[in-house]
Amino acid sequence: MKDVTIYTDGACSGNPGPGGWGAILDYKGKRKELCGGEVQTTNNRMELTAVIEALSALKEPCRVTVITDSKYVSDGITLGWAAGWKKNNWRKKDKKPALNPELWDSLLLLCEKHVVTFNWIKGHAGHPENERCDEMAVEQSLKHQN
Repeated sequence: MKDVTIYTDGACSGNPGPGGWGAILDYKGKRKELCGGEVQTTNNRMELTAVIEALSALKEPCRVTVITDSKYVSDGITLGWAAGWKKNNWRKKDKKPALNPELWDSLLLLCEKHVVTFNWIKGHAGHPENERCDEMAVEQSLKHQN
């Protein structure tokens, strides 16, 4: 299996509002940047979308390290929240509906295809790849303003 590192970030102006996401895929020093956005979304949706789009871009099963500044995304997978929500028909422990079930479902399926490890880093702390992903996400959120 190929070892790939993926860096991601999401941004949203207004939350909800126009949003964007950015991702960098790194394989043996070769980098590919991906980005996109939506007119009406939330920051958490953009954080999830960044990871989903990056993993979806891989052409074969890989061993992937995802570097994200989103506790929502990293904890949702590593602490088993998303798997638990899915098992409980997208309900949280308090019986309230889990948010973004279609995105979580997509991410869980991609995590079955690849061997994925999530590493959380502090955002806006000078990490070059995270800062670049943030730039792309903000650019996309500005492009998607009405």
